[in-house]
Amino acid sequence: MPDLSPQALALYFILFVVFLFSTTCHEAAHALAAKIGGDETAFLGGQVTLNPVPHIQREPWGMVVIPITLLVFSGGRSLMGWASAPYDPDWARRHPHRAAWMALAGPATNYTLMLIAAILWRLGQSQGWLHRGSFAYTLIYATFSLNLLLGTFNLLPVQPLDGSSAIMLFMPEYRAARYLDWLRGNQYGILGLVVALVGFRYVYGPIETYATKFLLLSHF
Repeated sequence: MPDLSPQALALYFILFVVFLFSTTCHEAAHALAAKIGGDETAFLGGQVTLNPVPHIQREPWGMVVIPITLLVFSGGRSLMGWASAPYDPDWARRHPHRAAWMALAGPATNYTLMLIAAILWRLGQSQGWLHRGSFAYTLIYATFSLNLLLGTFNLLPVQPLDGSSAIMLFMPEYRAARYLDWLRGNQYGILGLVVALVGFRYVYGPIETYATKFLLLSHF
């Protein structure tokens, strides 16, 4: 049976709010980067916003139903979801480097939120108002850890994650356009996602340990 105690429900609420906010920022960054690059598809669809409602309307299962279900039935130990921002594939084909910047904008936003959380953590520790078990402690640490996870996972260079498009920045435009055609033409999206989910646990552990020690626990 899921833990529905007041303490557990409070934890689920904090984790879900952090997930919702972080995912909304991630997708809004994609949409804004596309607009700056000349594709207004997501902008016209109302995705360039920090209001989570348009993003939830686009992906209600990935942003609400699945995350809440996993939180409750895992006791707060597991959280997974997804979202998306629309874009014009013809625009991406014509401007693959701009499409790569659009893909990179989402993880970059997650890392920015992670760094903001790290600054707040250190400020709270130095000023003595951040206490283990408090609302602020849980909120800031959840923001740090979840955005580190989201940013790192989405940078994996496998379809359909952002990293599979972001690597086009390291290719000449003509080669990037051919690579983009290959991405669209293959049927390995589900396989790539499975490989990413299985392999990520081995990659993420050392990254999380190093980031936590350096950004939260080190003295500098």
